[in-house]
Amino acid sequence: MAAGGVADGDQRWLVECLTATLDTARDVRAFAEESLRQASLLPGYGAALTKVTINKEIPFGLRQLAAVLLKQFIKQHWQEDEDNFVPPVVSASEKVVIRQLLLTSLDDSHGKIRTAISMAVAAIGQQDWPEDWPELLPLLLKLISDQNNGNGVRGALRCLALLSDDLDDTCIPKLVPELFPSLYRIISSPHLYENSLRAKALAIVHSCISMLGSMSGVYKRDTSSLMSSMLDPLIEQFSLILNSPVQSQNPDDWSMQMEVLKCLLQLVQNFPGLPEAKISAILPSLWQTFVSSFKIYHLSSIQGLEELDSINYDSDGSERSLESFEIQLFELWTTIVGNSRLGKVIGGNIKELAYYTIAFQQITEEQVQRWSRDANQYVADEDDVTYSCRVSGSLLLEEIVTAYEDYGINSILEASKMRFHESQESKQAGSADWWRLHEASLFALGSLSEQLCEAQGCISIHFFMRVHSPSWLSFRQCKEVSEQYLSYAARAIASDVPSPVKVGACRALAQLLPESDQDLIQPNVMGILSSLVDLLRQASDETLHLVLETLQSAIKSGGEQSTLIEPIISPIILDVWAQHISDPFISIDAIEVLEAIKNAPGCLQPLVSRILPTIGSILGKPKIQPDGLVAGSLDLLTMVLKNAPTVVVKAVFDTCFVSTVQIVLESEDHGEMQNATECLAAFISGGREELLVWSGEQGRTLKMLLDAASRLLDPALESSVSLFVGSFVLQLILQMPSHLSPYIPDLIAAIVRRMQTSSIAGLKSSLIVIIARLVHLSVPNVDQFINLLLSIPAQGNDNSLAYIMSVWSQLQGEIQGAYQIKVTTTALALLISTRHPELSKIEVQGHLIKTSTGITTRSKARVAPDQWTKIPLPAKIFSLLADTLAEIQEQIGGGSDDECEEDSDWEEVQNGNTSIADDIIYSASVPSNANPSVEHLNAMAKVFDEDEDDSYDNDLTKNDPLNEVKLAVFLTNIFTNLWENDRPLFEYLCQGLSDSQRSAVEKVLRK
Repeated sequence: MAAGGVADGDQRWLVECLTATLDTARDVRAFAEESLRQASLLPGYGAALTKVTINKEIPFGLRQLAAVLLKQFIKQHWQEDEDNFVPPVVSASEKVVIRQLLLTSLDDSHGKIRTAISMAVAAIGQQDWPEDWPELLPLLLKLISDQNNGNGVRGALRCLALLSDDLDDTCIPKLVPELFPSLYRIISSPHLYENSLRAKALAIVHSCISMLGSMSGVYKRDTSSLMSSMLDPLIEQFSLILNSPVQSQNPDDWSMQMEVLKCLLQLVQNFPGLPEAKISAILPSLWQTFVSSFKIYHLSSIQGLEELDSINYDSDGSERSLESFEIQLFELWTTIVGNSRLGKVIGGNIKELAYYTIAFQQITEEQVQRWSRDANQYVADEDDVTYSCRVSGSLLLEEIVTAYEDYGINSILEASKMRFHESQESKQAGSADWWRLHEASLFALGSLSEQLCEAQGCISIHFFMRVHSPSWLSFRQCKEVSEQYLSYAARAIASDVPSPVKVGACRALAQLLPESDQDLIQPNVMGILSSLVDLLRQASDETLHLVLETLQSAIKSGGEQSTLIEPIISPIILDVWAQHISDPFISIDAIEVLEAIKNAPGCLQPLVSRILPTIGSILGKPKIQPDGLVAGSLDLLTMVLKNAPTVVVKAVFDTCFVSTVQIVLESEDHGEMQNATECLAAFISGGREELLVWSGEQGRTLKMLLDAASRLLDPALESSVSLFVGSFVLQLILQMPSHLSPYIPDLIAAIVRRMQTSSIAGLKSSLIVIIARLVHLSVPNVDQFINLLLSIPAQGNDNSLAYIMSVWSQLQGEIQGAYQIKVTTTALALLISTRHPELSKIEVQGHLIKTSTGITTRSKARVAPDQWTKIPLPAKIFSLLADTLAEIQEQIGGGSDDECEEDSDWEEVQNGNTSIADDIIYSASVPSNANPSVEHLNAMAKVFDEDEDDSYDNDLTKNDPLNEVKLAVFLTNIFTNLWENDRPLFEYLCQGLSDSQRSAVEKVLRK
């Protein structure tokens, strides 16, 4: 298309500068680079770079350098609201010139230049298309349809591949009918197009299918019609591509077949209603690919006999290794098995599928070499979340059990038995690799141990009695043989066996000890503890975590016997903690072991006596300590204080309290300040009001605590430093309310300033909990508390009440923690029950206003950012309370009107056990639709289950009387009393509720 032309003045100057940047003289290079930097701020620089990039008369190296600078220029100067934006922004007229020049050069003969131009076009398209660049797609479609311009096809495909992720539901229905014929022509013409181009076309088809799949829920008829028109020709080509045997020497084959697998995955996942016969038609080809690829995988990876090509990534940076190909195959098979319609089609071949899956799970030669050199790498690899054929195969086998139940289990057992016998035959024949299938068959069943035990009892136990591998030791078995396994594992860690076997024994003990009866554990516990201590001395960083985890389980299970070994274990664990203080994972593991020792009978006093002198000296001179030691010591100290008796808290106070406060007041280290804040909260929780008199000097301790709070609430501090100030101040309120009362106005003012300067939602939420607890503290004079908030200024707002409620109403649905949700929800009810006239004058964020249809692209978001309605505060509170009621009801039965709820919370309401005054009336208007976070909903589940499980209670707040409040009762009474006392107002308020909110309220009124 575009031919190179004579360079103009700007191009000549730019070429000279680019040439100078390659000069060997440093001063020449520096001058040229500075000249280019200054030129980038001037109009026309981007257009000049583009002209140099596309000018074929300029040397290739300089064109490539110009292309790199052009890509950087687009990233920095094209769009003002981008994160990487650097002023000035490119003018509209220059953008037009750049776009036109680039489009005419997508067929450049140099592959690297063509790629650079394609990436520049895609980068601009992601910002400007379709609104500001509607001609982009028509031209790309024209290019890929021109069989006589191979370079143009390559450039256009590259652009479309990069842009395909930004296609939305408004353009896909129009684009697919035009685009698909051109893509299909490329895919179906191996004699005209190389495999890399066909793979790129398949990648674009995959993107289109993915988008159609995401649209299928809303536009089911339209998407099904589009897919039906494409399906027959696609399935035919997919079958042809998959029928070709996988060849290890040809990575292009993997890439093309990989794209086919991805397309099939999207079809199965997103279009379950497509004709079964059409998808089923490709299953024989898919099986052929599965079987043929295993032969290559067995030779190249498992046996390590065949060298793979060294290039493992395509031009986009995507991996195209045989391992990744097999993982994609497993994902597709797993999805097919999980599809109820397709699962029936392959039901007769499940044993064969499991048979090959187990073979894929064999340890590869690379793993053998790596684990033989370093057994610790075995632990690291086993803990790694990266997928492999072993992991993906296990997921497929689990799906088979889920889909086919007993039939699936029996098929897997038969397949495993077949592979096991094959391994024995190989062993008898003298094969050195016999053990791979042996181990894989056991690994496969080990990954399904829970399902096998549930379904089969212990019928297969004798099958494993001959095994001495890590898989055997980590296999979780039935209760009937747990004593035998516990004994085997205990002997293994004490024996002279390979390290991986000891690793397996540790895994088994970590699982078995918490679940075993004490009578089974006691005869073995001393031997287990002694062996683990020996292992601890030899452990590397990789195995240390596992040994510490196992040691913690052993100590917890050891009962009084742990006391006998405390003098031996504690110094070793403290040494591990000190040596790994900079490693948060190991140091936390060590502290958890020390906590288990602390909680063991008779171990608290000797452990504290061992820890306290050293920790006291460290905290007394924090500035001279190694990095991390002070923060780690504070963490350790907090563990000691947690749930400790008063005598221990007093001893720690005498040694470390003043030093801890000084760290809060003087340290600049974020970790130290955070940990010191948590430590102070633990001091207050354990010492309570008694703590104030321990120093001997009247008011000294309280002043120190208030000074610490003031520092932590300083708006100039980085927000992350103050993350735990909420729990600290909350303890002051809970444990010392009468002493804190005179300082509440100053405290609120400081909280507001801290909230206004923080961008961390978690910090704001924790400060809202403090305000909510102060609301409860003000009962029965909540009106006076509202007046107090009205009297405290807040920058940019009428008063603190307006600011706090604006933030509170937005974040209520994101607040996490059952205690926190209960405190804030009930405080909102107390506020609205006052009917204070100032509440209705405050407007807060309401509904999200839907301004456009379809998926929101970047260009749409810039033109029309999210907009929200404004509603009165009482309306928002009323809506939030209704939401909470609906969430609780969902936890007890999914909100079905026909269900008879017999939970004690609801029975207490019916029996008249009320905790809210009968004259509560609320003023409200149209509420918003709150969408609580997943964490919020999980916490709500714990709120409702409070009588059954106290584990959600924070150790620092479990003694708060508000924990006794029944939230279901509380909210039921709010709505019941309003309904009974002011029916017209109640009905008016219900008009603004959503259907689910209204249903929840009506449900409690019928009780």
